[in-house]
Amino acid sequence: MTDQGLPLRAGDEGGAIRDLHRRLAAAGFPATGDPEIYDADTVAAVRAFQATRRLIEDGECGAHTWAALIEADFRLGDRMLYLRSPMTRGDDITDLQQRLGSLGFDAGYVDGIFGPDTESAVRNFQANQGLTPDGVVGPDTVRALGRLAGRRSGEKTIAEVRETERLRSQQGLEGRRIVVGETGGVAALIDTLARRLRNDGAEVLTLHQPDLSTHAKTANEWDGAVYLGVTLAADDLSVAYFQTEGFVSAGGRGLAEHTSQALAGPLDAAHPAVGMRIPILRETRMPAVWCRVGEPAHVVERAPALALSFRDALARWCDRPVLRAD
Repeated sequence: MTDQGLPLRAGDEGGAIRDLHRRLAAAGFPATGDPEIYDADTVAAVRAFQATRRLIEDGECGAHTWAALIEADFRLGDRMLYLRSPMTRGDDITDLQQRLGSLGFDAGYVDGIFGPDTESAVRNFQANQGLTPDGVVGPDTVRALGRLAGRRSGEKTIAEVRETERLRSQQGLEGRRIVVGETGGVAALIDTLARRLRNDGAEVLTLHQPDLSTHAKTANEWDGAVYLGVTLAADDLSVAYFQTEGFVSAGGRGLAEHTSQALAGPLDAAHPAVGMRIPILRETRMPAVWCRVGEPAHVVERAPALALSFRDALARWCDRPVLRAD
């Protein structure tokens, strides 16, 4: 099925629903109702799957949920893995990154995307194990990883440790490369925030467009140090940072907690910091947060105060990027 047939939602019927039920069952979330009807059982199974994948739990199978279901089909060793364009994604790559990272080979974020950092870590691991360092994960590399299963260089992956060390070595907004973006409706807020940050000496890139994958690609190419995104939302108000099974962006979590505290005043509502795996957080190669901030009229009315709150959160994060004992 292509993205053109999405989203699938309650009440839909047909072969696409049968395929959805098959993928849900394979991922460990079987729906017990009619296999060709998107019923209440299907909604419950989709929500449960979304919760484990740290996606938005709306019970609908949109593009992000469908992609996650496809990725869940792959186990390490099922296919050859190597750097390609577009980059390969899947649970087998998540497993690979966790194994490499726990052994002390820096594969970057455990994001399930086979990118340059993962290829470099594979090459280093292969050289360490006396294998041809070609960056291709085939049977020999999988067997070598299997022989070392259970060995760890520490409780965290090397990428987590290095991110924390790098962030703690920097302070202040001066010269910091900051990306701020929005998908529509809050352009004035983002532009006001950017002006405040530039006045503090930061280099700022503003992004105003609905495609969040383009946000991530542009932020990565610009080599941003941090990304802060804002969107309007009627419910599920939150500040999300990247987290998946066995990995958390310490810098993203620190910024999310600073931002959560800063938003409490101007918006008169709790915006909890939550770990998620939504694409904008998964695809950015830097600490990142995605803020769901409320109804348009309310946000527009308080835009100046919000811009100041976001600026203050970023300033506090620059001085104290990791809040917990990591």
